[in-house]
Amino acid sequence: MTMPATASALAPVASPIAPAASTIIETKDIWKTYKMGDETIHALHGVSFSILRNEYIAIVGPSGSGKSTLMNLIGCLDTPTQGEYWLNGKLVSKMDDDELAHIRNKEIGFVFQTFNLLPRASALHNVELPLIYNGTSSGERVKRAKAALEQVDLAHRMGHKPNELSGGQRQRVAIARALVNNPSIILADEPTGNLDSTTSQEIMALFDVLHKRGNTIILVTHEPDIASHAHRVLTIRDGRIATDTRNR
Repeated sequence: MTMPATASALAPVASPIAPAASTIIETKDIWKTYKMGDETIHALHGVSFSILRNEYIAIVGPSGSGKSTLMNLIGCLDTPTQGEYWLNGKLVSKMDDDELAHIRNKEIGFVFQTFNLLPRASALHNVELPLIYNGTSSGERVKRAKAALEQVDLAHRMGHKPNELSGGQRQRVAIARALVNNPSIILADEPTGNLDSTTSQEIMALFDVLHKRGNTIILVTHEPDIASHAHRVLTIRDGRIATDTRNR
């Protein structure tokens, strides 16, 4: 005789619920676990937070806090062991490597401490790179790259190579490259780490301007004076969010 299905077998599997349209990023109970020999290391422990469109967030924390792991997850450079990560309405925590690469190129503008510019390419060509990867036509690439350089007040240096630019100008090229795809977020990892204090403040003033123009900015830093430019600060300790405070 066929036995009736149990209640648990009949219960539908709940589908993930996307965040509200005003939320650009949402993490739900994010864990990241690594195996090192016989040892299990929990880099993130159930991290949950939301970021609204046009927020300006700083993520801070000491070395080994999980800050870099969280940045890699936000930047779609890695996926969580457990939990959900939503970016611009897409559940990226379940995507494969090819899908993640597409999301990175389309949704995220990266700014790095070391600039990551091609040394033999002009500023204009460096800014064009994300558009080359997504197949944008040559004419459209040049148009958009020039517009991005104009946003960072560097249009007059578009033909110069990185070694012909100051450190601050190189970082402005990197920021223009981050802007050229009109990304959902700008993710900046220690963007002033290689700059002197005066140039650092100039770059942070530029981020302030970009935020006022409507960009969502996530700043990863260990420097309190740099984090103070953000309107909200998430502090990570021991793989958990220790504090979530607003500067203004």
